[in-house]
Parts: sequence; structure tokens; C-alpha cells
Amino acid sequence: MNVYGVTGWKNAGKTGLMERLVAAFTARGLRVSTIKHAHHAVDVDQPGTDSYRHRTAGAQEVVLASAQRYAVMHELRGAEEPTLDALIARLSPVDLVLVEGYKREAHPKIEAYRAATGHALLAGDLPSIRAVAADCAIDAPCPVLSLDDTDAIADFILDDLCLKGAT
Repeated sequence: MNVYGVTGWKNAGKTGLMERLVAAFTARGLRVSTIKHAHHAVDVDQPGTDSYRHRTAGAQEVVLASAQRYAVMHELRGAEEPTLDALIARLSPVDLVLVEGYKREAHPKIEAYRAATGHALLAGDLPSIRAVAADCAIDAPCPVLSLDDTDAIADFILDDLCLKGAT
């Protein structure tokens, strides 16, 4: 599967860019999945629900299924966090997997950059960053695109992945 990332510092616009890119790619007929890395504990299940009770009772995996969707919750229970490659391998086949976070992994990425964050660019330190999507004019060691120009960013990603027929 084709994998492309969006990375950057906190509040740089990563999630908004991911949301816009998913919409742009699906509007072009591509099947897209996403992976989001969180640095804090997350829980998609709520105390009191049946699935929560199954999980807290000790189930390794709980599948919650309905007519609209299903979710698989996998408890690590002290095991190592799975690698990005292991997570991608669990996905159903799609045209493109967009990854938010995982800045140190080797897959190609766009860096979301907002001047207001006060952080330096990651692009100079991470060779996997192929372009920067910025809200201001910046000097970068790679192409710079407007953070608000979703179509140009989507075109760049498709060109970089040699998926030109999908535009």
C-alpha cells in the first residue's frame, strides 16, 4: 500500500490537513485509510458499556460491531507498542494510507508548519520530509506549499507517489 505522512509540532495544523486530504483524495476516487499516533493514553470505549466491561474483564481484543461500522480494540497489557509497519499490515487494502505523527519513521511526509507555534522546521533534520505546508513564507530545504492549498498538497503527494492517474 502507498503510505504518506503528515507530521509537525503540536498545533501546527496536522489534523486539519489530514482531514482535508482525506476528503480531497476520496473525492478523487481513492480509497484512503488513516493512522494517527497519540503520545498519551487514549480510550475509545466508555465505562459502563458492554464492550468496556469485556475489555476491563481481561479480553485481549474486543470487536464492537453494528450495521454501520465495527471497531477492534486491542489491549497491549504490557506488550510493546506495535510498529507502524505492523499497524499498516492490519489494515484492509486501500489506495493510500495517510499517517499523522510517526515523524521519525522512514515513510515520506509533508510537514505542517505554523509560525505561531514558535518551533523550528523539522524538515532540515528529517530526510523523510518531502515538502513543507506552511502558513507563511519560509526558507526550507524542500518545496514549500501553502498550508491552505489542499489541492496543491494532494497533487504533490500523488506526484511523489507516482499516482498521477488518480488526479
